[in-house]
Amino acid sequence: MTDTSALQAIVERPGVAALFAALGSGEARLVGGAVRDGLLGVEVADVDVATVLSPYEVMRRCGAAGIRTIPTGIAHGTVTAVSKGETIEVTTLRTDLATDGRHATVGFTEDWREDAARRDFTINALNFDPATNEVQDYFGGLADLEARAVRFIGEPLQRIAEDHLRILRFFRFTARFGRGVDEAGLAACAERANDLMALSRERIADEWLKLLALPDPVPTVTLMLEHGLLAPVLPEIASEAPSRLAALVETERAADVAPEPLRRFSALLPAEPLVAEKVAARLKLSNKVRKRMALAAAPYAGEPPRALAYAIGVAETQDRLLLGGDAAAAAALRGWTPPRLPLGGGQLIARGITPGPEVAKTLKRIEQRWVAEGFPDEARLEQLVADEMAATRH
Repeated sequence: MTDTSALQAIVERPGVAALFAALGSGEARLVGGAVRDGLLGVEVADVDVATVLSPYEVMRRCGAAGIRTIPTGIAHGTVTAVSKGETIEVTTLRTDLATDGRHATVGFTEDWREDAARRDFTINALNFDPATNEVQDYFGGLADLEARAVRFIGEPLQRIAEDHLRILRFFRFTARFGRGVDEAGLAACAERANDLMALSRERIADEWLKLLALPDPVPTVTLMLEHGLLAPVLPEIASEAPSRLAALVETERAADVAPEPLRRFSALLPAEPLVAEKVAARLKLSNKVRKRMALAAAPYAGEPPRALAYAIGVAETQDRLLLGGDAAAAAALRGWTPPRLPLGGGQLIARGITPGPEVAKTLKRIEQRWVAEGFPDEARLEQLVADEMAATRH
């Protein structure tokens, strides 16, 4: 019999328990990742609930129980409930009426199996009924979870045709949970790789960065490259790129620095800032992210790490150091905050420098010496100021 103690603990959390009580016994179940992760003993942060109730009835019952709701995706049956500090998505059981690979037109149903059949992989189609304390498994998800097998529900090609993003999700879930790879799923993904071009770049970026954030994405990225999965949307990633990613993963571990998907993405691209920025722009990443990836792509030239961090930022410097293989220098920056120069142009004017361009030039020279000397204390800064003032007078 399946051990459901972890799932019981989830539904007994005050906010979750209050929501189930509001919806009514037998009317709602825990679904998706919360069930999968709970059974695996993985910490569950996001809780999703499915229900036979309409979204409007969900809102009515929650309102009567004092639970605030937000109609985040009400046209598709989803309401967000905010219950005792928990944010929980509640979705009415659905069935697909039409799909085009990017979007689905859905109808509502009261059939739990029909709703589960919409999900991508067997391990994601499990649900837990608090009223009976049972896990409902319609497609062999429990066995696949035990075997750590990531397997499409039904015919893989059909599931990919319904939603092309499932190609990337197949590899992300394989990297996270799989022991090996499901060959039927791999073959279908390789056959339909060009379908990725029909997706929005934002959706591609979101899944891709989630994959790269996993503890060790190297084997999966290597597999994707070997089967041509990345060529349609990320042709800049060359076949030898996984070796650079593998080296970075090891350096991150040696430095005891948390995985950073943007840094890892940079490791897979040519070490050219313009290329990194171009790829980031194509994926519709933010200007801040584009700048970070471009800075990471520039080779480390041996500058003092703290001086470089003062100039371009701590995270950006750690990226460059880790990509260059310098774990010790990157680790030394952990928790360090660049100081601010405790000096301004007004103070220089008060000391006798004539207002104008010379003020900024003098301040810049003082700052450069202050940084080069490792951000010395105020006594030494005072000496630097005196030196520059004297030089300016001459």
